[in-house]
Amino acid sequence: EKIAAKGIYRDGVRSSKSHFVKASGLCWISLMWLTNIPWAQRVWAFSFLTGLAPSERYYQTCGRKPKKSTDFARQMVFQWSRWLPDKALVVIGDNAYSGLDFLHAYQSLTQSVTLITRLRLDAALYEPAPVRQPKQKGHPRLKGKRLPTPRQVADNPHTLWTRRTLSWYDQPARTIEFCSFTVVWYHTGLSPVPVRYVLMRDVLGKFDPQALLSTDLALTPLLILTYFIRRW
Repeated sequence: EKIAAKGIYRDGVRSSKSHFVKASGLCWISLMWLTNIPWAQRVWAFSFLTGLAPSERYYQTCGRKPKKSTDFARQMVFQWSRWLPDKALVVIGDNAYSGLDFLHAYQSLTQSVTLITRLRLDAALYEPAPVRQPKQKGHPRLKGKRLPTPRQVADNPHTLWTRRTLSWYDQPARTIEFCSFTVVWYHTGLSPVPVRYVLMRDVLGKFDPQALLSTDLALTPLLILTYFIRRW
């Protein structure tokens, strides 16, 4: 009862798609270094920076504006980049870190920091803004033509898929199909973010189609998938 920063959160272990379980506790955000351990024959995650994200209820008792978990995560990644100014960093996170404001924050960094997260299947995606012509009037355009959502691409029978067999977390290798596109993700009131997204589906239909995004447009689809699978 004396832990002021505690809150009520979804229990990811006991919850499922049809059953929601809440638990009282603290929300910790941890940056972990993923490295391959040869004798263990798998990737291990070593935590090197952890921060407490107090609950919204805690901020209400303090009379302060709540701070989102993405705000803490942004500060932690910025600190990490200051520790390793000469390194190209790749940050992998789940869909909690796929907000446009969170992704846009890294565009101002001079250091190479790539974010790979999940992408909503109903995300509003566009072509890049057309090149502004000399003496063209009006405000510069932020985006181009509206593109199909990842869900629409997945449901389109004419979509061209590439098939590969990949190591799948700690399970046997799995055969998946994927396609990739370079787009601009935009929402009214937020800054547009150019991303490469990879849409994948299981050949056997054991999981629903999923989309991943990368802020590095030069990353290949296979590398994006490989990076994301390493997080487990």
